[in-house]
Amino acid sequence: MNALVTGGGGFLGLAIVRALRARGDAVRSLSRQEHPALRKLGAEHVRGDVADAAVVSAAAKGCDIVFHVAAKAGLVGPYEAYHRANVVGTENVLAACRAHGIQRLVHTSSPSVVFNGRDMEGVDESVPYPTHFEAHYPRTKALAEQLVLQANSPTLATVALRPHLIWGPGDNHLLPRLVARAKSGQLRRIGSQRNLVDTVFIDNAANAHLLAADALAPGFACAGKAYFISNGEPVPLWDMVDWMLAAAGLPPVTRSVPVPVAMALAWGFETLARVTGSTREPRLTRFMAREMSTAHWFNISAAKRDFGYVPRVTTEEGLRRLAEHLKRGG
Repeated sequence: MNALVTGGGGFLGLAIVRALRARGDAVRSLSRQEHPALRKLGAEHVRGDVADAAVVSAAAKGCDIVFHVAAKAGLVGPYEAYHRANVVGTENVLAACRAHGIQRLVHTSSPSVVFNGRDMEGVDESVPYPTHFEAHYPRTKALAEQLVLQANSPTLATVALRPHLIWGPGDNHLLPRLVARAKSGQLRRIGSQRNLVDTVFIDNAANAHLLAADALAPGFACAGKAYFISNGEPVPLWDMVDWMLAAAGLPPVTRSVPVPVAMALAWGFETLARVTGSTREPRLTRFMAREMSTAHWFNISAAKRDFGYVPRVTTEEGLRRLAEHLKRGG
């Protein structure tokens, strides 16, 4: 098939491009920067902003399917910036699909769209959207996901995937942040409970997107629905952090702070950033503190049933691959 991948130069986007090219699909990527890795994979590259409707329309022309991965992540910055990238960008992708008669759209969402600040233990896709969000990212991603699911129709089949904590070789977000904070002595456990969390290895996350794409068509089982995606192996959060640090040759996290103290510190850091107009992400935010002190693991039986998703790479094997990658200088 001829696929457009928005955000094809990012961690997940590049993995999806790699998987598509490995099986012989033609791929075009839309991203704001040049990415030599895309050229090496034989993917066509269009440079531009997903919030630019004309650019998105031009990139989508001639494609059979769109993987909409591009998004503004993070926990700092004005709401308008998140809305422009995540909501307006999604509106532009939907408009381009309709304009060019593209019948399939796989949208990358996030479990954070349903996070209400409390433990989420084994929940499935019936859990509702919360009435309050503590960060602009989950709020705008929830709006984008709803737009995608509402757009499902007899002429455009849509599906939204919610991969949780993607990690593995090539990670340019989660692991570098953990390593930097560990080396600076700023990394602390929050709370004392062994809160279980789901994660997903990068190859599994990419494979889920391809499986959903292959099973997607108007009227099919997964059309118009959202799905949690993970390794299906919930583990204590801080065990996972320690395992990832060990893969990077670093010691485990031993210091901790109580949850109330972490929340108070987070409020202070957020206030300081707002008052000073800083564009740097605070050392801790209330959203981060809640995420790191609560359970997040999900029932992935719907993805298994509707498009045959089965995690191919276990957490243990993924950690081995990550350690090897880092030893090679990755």
